Amino acid sequence: MTIQIDQPEFGVEVEEKKIPNNEKELVLDGGFVVPYSNSFGHNFRDYDAESVRQEGVENFYRTNHINQSYDFVKRMREEYGKLNKVEMGIWECCELLNDVVDESDPDLDEPQIEHLLQTAEAIRRDYPDEDWLHLTGLIHDLGKVLLHPSFGELPQWAVVGDTFPVGCAFDESIVHHKYFKENPDYNNPAYSTKYGVYSEGCGFNNVMMSWGHDDYMYLVAKENNTTLPSAALFIIRYHSFYALHRSGAYKHLMNEEDTENLKWLQIFNKFDLYSKSKVRIDVEKVKPYYLSLIEKYFPAKLRW
Repeated sequence: MTIQIDQPEFGVEVEEKKIPNNEKELVLDGGFVVPYSNSFGHNFRDYDAESVRQEGVENFYRTNHINQSYDFVKRMREEYGKLNKVEMGIWECCELLNDVVDESDPDLDEPQIEHLLQTAEAIRRDYPDEDWLHLTGLIHDLGKVLLHPSFGELPQWAVVGDTFPVGCAFDESIVHHKYFKENPDYNNPAYSTKYGVYSEGCGFNNVMMSWGHDDYMYLVAKENNTTLPSAALFIIRYHSFYALHRSGAYKHLMNEEDTENLKWLQIFNKFDLYSKSKVRIDVEKVKPYYLSLIEKYFPAKLRW
């Protein structure tokens, strides 16, 4: 049995209506069926649930929060911004993720290619005319190839997990915030104030985010001259920025373009988060459609 939630206006959070405890799923954004529990039987993004992965997830965030400093991010952007690791197409990259499991995610233990297609197909059903959004769903996590030996086999804490700005105070809404106390920037007066090295309304394009797959895929798409709209690049770069799109933190750094693009990110996030399930996608059946979108918006080969 399902419950229908009205189509939200852009930028407006959807309120989930109260339902009996025996209800198992809800419907979002015009028809997308959303399970009330993740692959482990817990609420989505419940970092305190006693699941088989809870301890590993918390240890991941401890290491992440200690090491993701302003200087570290600057070094990684300079190194990986060269895009000199591999040359390959988008679909090749999708297939490269077959063996990747995101250790920071309490909701999923399936290979990433499954999640990419689940997200893209869920968006496609509810937004059939927004083909750029379908492709964004497919490619948003491709930066996780940083875990692959061809890309230096970076540790998980430098690739996945929630992202956040560096160079200013760490907002308390960030999951497992307590571990930032061991970050070298935490007590640095240059980086520990509300604005830090930034200014009000400076725009997120001028803000350095913690390093990971989001920022890397953004750089890959941008530097390879994708024709995807700016909203797609915004989604790719900030889809793990939960302190912003779930808690409303850091809005003092946004400019007008960020405000407009955030509307699409909030729509996308529902599919990114809630499409994680055990439902399998027939890859060969949907592959021709996504290959046509890749050809439309990207060159045949990209520098990574």
